[in-house]
Amino acid sequence: MKTVLWQGVAFHSLEYFNIQENDDHYVVASKIIGSYRKKIYSICYQLIINKQWEIEEFLIDSEVNRTKNILTGKKTDINWEINHFDNPSFRGFQYIDISLTPFTNTLPINNLQLKIGDSKEIDIIYIDLINSDITPVRQRYTRTHLYEYLYENIVSDFTARIQVDENGLVLNYPGLFEKIAGN
Repeated sequence: MKTVLWQGVAFHSLEYFNIQENDDHYVVASKIIGSYRKKIYSICYQLIINKQWEIEEFLIDSEVNRTKNILTGKKTDINWEINHFDNPSFRGFQYIDISLTPFTNTLPINNLQLKIGDSKEIDIIYIDLINSDITPVRQRYTRTHLYEYLYENIVSDFTARIQVDENGLVLNYPGLFEKIAGN
């Protein structure tokens, strides 16, 4: 089991994150509290991830300015059920990106196993918890150093150089997140 505490710089948040490994999966349980642009939020999420670092299931329980929301996702073969309904917009997607945590960057970083200098474009289920929105997004990861990746959002032209530890967990996501404790 690994426990990490991340500070959300832009999102004025704290995240208490746990990951456990069992025989055939990783199980994540995390809690985030914070405020962003006059929105106060509390998020609890749980993820089931296979040994190849592909997301299989997620449960996100959120509250933003007293509005509660539950979002579930389950991957079956190449299809996604979102809140128990098949969603063809995400057919074949392997990853999710939850807006208020740096952890979901670990999924493609560990799954793609890029060599230094290599890059790969991927499709992501982007979950914007502040605005209660879920959309398909195209992203690119380029490994620039042993423990550094260039992240690019293809649609918005946003880029960042993300520093990670030996497990692929984010240490520093400039301007957005930084690890402040862990064991």
